[in-house]
Amino acid sequence: MRDLEKLSNRIYDLCVIGGGIHGACLAWDAALRGLSVALVEKSDFCSATSANSLKIIHGGLRYLQHGDLIRMRQSIGERTAMMRIAPHLVHPLPVLIPTYGHGMKGKELLRVALWVNDTVGFDRNRLMDSQKYIPAGRVLSAGRVKELVPGIQTSGLTGGAVFYDAQVFNSERLVMSFLRSAEAAGGDLANYAEATGFIRRGDAIEGVRVRDVFTGEDFSIRARTVANTSGPWIDTVLGYAGGTQRFTQGKFARAFNVVTPPLFKEYALGIHTDGVYRDSSALIQKGSRLLFVAPWRSHSIIGTAYEPYEGDPGALKVTAKDIEPFLDEINRAIPSASIKMKDVSFIHSGLLPISGRDPKTGDVQLMNHPRVRDHREDGIRGLISVTGVKYTTARWVAEKVLDGIFRSWGKKPPRCLTRETRLFGGGMDSVDSYMAEAMKKRPSGAGEQTMRNLIFNYGSDHSNVLEYATSREAGSPASCDDRGVLAATVRYSVRKEGARKLADVIFRRTDLGSAGHPGMDNLKTCAAVMGADLDWSSDRVEREIREVEEVYSSFQ
Repeated sequence: MRDLEKLSNRIYDLCVIGGGIHGACLAWDAALRGLSVALVEKSDFCSATSANSLKIIHGGLRYLQHGDLIRMRQSIGERTAMMRIAPHLVHPLPVLIPTYGHGMKGKELLRVALWVNDTVGFDRNRLMDSQKYIPAGRVLSAGRVKELVPGIQTSGLTGGAVFYDAQVFNSERLVMSFLRSAEAAGGDLANYAEATGFIRRGDAIEGVRVRDVFTGEDFSIRARTVANTSGPWIDTVLGYAGGTQRFTQGKFARAFNVVTPPLFKEYALGIHTDGVYRDSSALIQKGSRLLFVAPWRSHSIIGTAYEPYEGDPGALKVTAKDIEPFLDEINRAIPSASIKMKDVSFIHSGLLPISGRDPKTGDVQLMNHPRVRDHREDGIRGLISVTGVKYTTARWVAEKVLDGIFRSWGKKPPRCLTRETRLFGGGMDSVDSYMAEAMKKRPSGAGEQTMRNLIFNYGSDHSNVLEYATSREAGSPASCDDRGVLAATVRYSVRKEGARKLADVIFRRTDLGSAGHPGMDNLKTCAAVMGADLDWSSDRVEREIREVEEVYSSFQ
């Protein structure tokens, strides 16, 4: 990764601006269909909006509220596709919604919703891996709900409804798997390479001007078509084309989720808050917002808080002052939680596109559908802008965008292969069987939990990571104990996955820091190994550690 000289020395079919989930999916699809593709990201891959996620691959049950069975069907299909192509990263998750009374939040209505959900997803279990089985929804008694999720409000409790969605073990590694797959199919990718303008001739965009963030050097990437998938920066990038056209109108909501000690172990919980909420696009109003609490990597991840955001996307921050009202909301909905600021180990935050605000309540209205615009409509050839709305449909959006690009060239689109083709690391027919075999062969000294995490993060590529633990480098003895495996993941991140800063490793290449502080010893170990690989000075090592520490201190 990150061969900038190569990027500037050829003409590509497609150049993608933005290394989040939508850019990554687009690059992979393009490469699989035989196109030459380049991708540039001004920061690190998956470092902005795509890093803010509840880690859920939604089947679309909530779309019943909108009467949108088509979108529900699409989401169920994409959930299946994600479990097929990334079996090590995407796994079924049971979700429990307590029911109250006999109206909009009652058991009777949710029983009907579960039946519709199962009917629309009639083919959801066509994967061969039994670990990916999605059971039918069911209703529970009030007594059983109290056993499963103790401490919730019990006044008026009539029972509960259980359905299944899917959860991503590590969303940043999911993006990296798409990127590694694109690279394996011939794509050229670079992080810390900022698009600063377009190469334009007449009404045609013929490429992108790029700046190396580390050296400040400028270079150009020539391409037949450029795709702008830069998330909250999409209008900024579009402005490089000149004119007054805008895509999002700067309408975004700041969204964040909190990571806390585990509240519930087996089930995710969907529970209504006590505030009034109105979804202006829904046919059926529930009257309140649903809070989601999911067990995730020995923690709970709770979300999502939304509020309008104006200003520079790069200046986005979430402070303790912002978090405290959300914690109050959680504690009112789940009295036993008693979450305090000291319990918050991490914050996932980002900017999501909105369609506007409800005129009656002022609530932000999230954009429901992805937007794709071929700027030929604005008199500019060779430029496409893409705004997605969620992880679940990113693969599908890329498929439709690529179909449109081929048609813009006057060609019939080749068949899309991304629904069936496994991602990098996904080479396993059964997750449980693969895990069992790997555990039998695990190197002496490697802890069981370390090995499990390695497989959930890297899948069938985990053995290549372990190779870096058996070499004597940077003064470290060859070892496959937990410390040796940690050093191996750092070397692998640098040499194979384009990591250039300590934060890249801690927050995005591994699972070390995205749920809470990994401990100073681990930070120092990672910084030392990375510094040896990248020839950092001792001052640089200390600076990198401080930058990681500042991420945690920003919300404490």
